[in-house]
Amino acid sequence: MSPATRGGPVPAGRDPDSYDRLRRRVLWQLPTGLYLLGSRSADRRNLMAANLVTQVATEPKLVGVAVEVGAVTHQLVRAGGAFTISLLHRGDRTLVRRFVKPVTDCEVDEHGVGTMQGVAVRASAGGLPVLAAAAAYLECQVRHTLDLGSHSWFVGEVSDCDATPDVAAEDADILRMEDTRMSYGG
Repeated sequence: MSPATRGGPVPAGRDPDSYDRLRRRVLWQLPTGLYLLGSRSADRRNLMAANLVTQVATEPKLVGVAVEVGAVTHQLVRAGGAFTISLLHRGDRTLVRRFVKPVTDCEVDEHGVGTMQGVAVRASAGGLPVLAAAAAYLECQVRHTLDLGSHSWFVGEVSDCDATPDVAAEDADILRMEDTRMSYGG
């Protein structure tokens, strides 16, 4: 192996720039979902587009999410100790772009009902934001946090969930990263 570049080691004899481009392209091809990650601490709320989300254990039901250390959501999950994951229908893919930057337009009442970035939201059982049009959502209580450098890996135990009838019947058309022109990672 050659010395490491910003993205990791480069095999001997490979051009670092072209190898880095190839590595990113392959990593972008990994199938992944595209979600809205909800967070709250006191009266501060945020929804953030996220694709680094996966179930990591079945007993107990644990879900892991990677969140960039400098993100508003990182601060809120760390302080609030919980997060929500809103799964979206494929037809709602344009909504995701409203949540690639921190929420600046948040008008919710004391029950957590209102709008964020002009999109209807409601509160989970624990009071965290959930997209009102979500196909399904999970609410998770943080049980473990792992420092990964640029990101933290929050592992949460599922404490609440709900879904539309099509999701409950396993007939949902859920949004995936590859349904958009967005790319993240690599």
